[in-house]
Amino acid sequence: MNPTIREINFSQEVLSSSVPVLVHFWAPWCGICRMITPLLNRFQEEYQGQLRIVDVNADESLRLASYYQLTTLPTLIFFRNGEVLKRIDGFSGRDDIRQALDWVMRQAPLEEVSAGLSTGLPLE
Repeated sequence: MNPTIREINFSQEVLSSSVPVLVHFWAPWCGICRMITPLLNRFQEEYQGQLRIVDVNADESLRLASYYQLTTLPTLIFFRNGEVLKRIDGFSGRDDIRQALDWVMRQAPLEEVSAGLSTGLPLE
């Protein structure tokens, strides 16, 4: 079971996290949201210590839902060093989440990306 994050602790638990975080925006009435929870739990076990997966109830966190401009549920947003790296609106399959997770885990830490920008090194 992934921890539930609220607006009050979002900054500390997600934006200030030392590891990448996948935020699962969901709602109790969303059947697909409930359906992908076991899949996300498996990914959490697989990436234990390297990635955190947390849930945010969009109905109870309207300011976050508005800030991240949610238009559909579930919405998965991948954060690293407080920055949005990738976003999946809706759910089209396990492979899409797997590919996004693999991509996020391959990305250089933000400090290296910033250094690349300042030295003119090519970035993806």
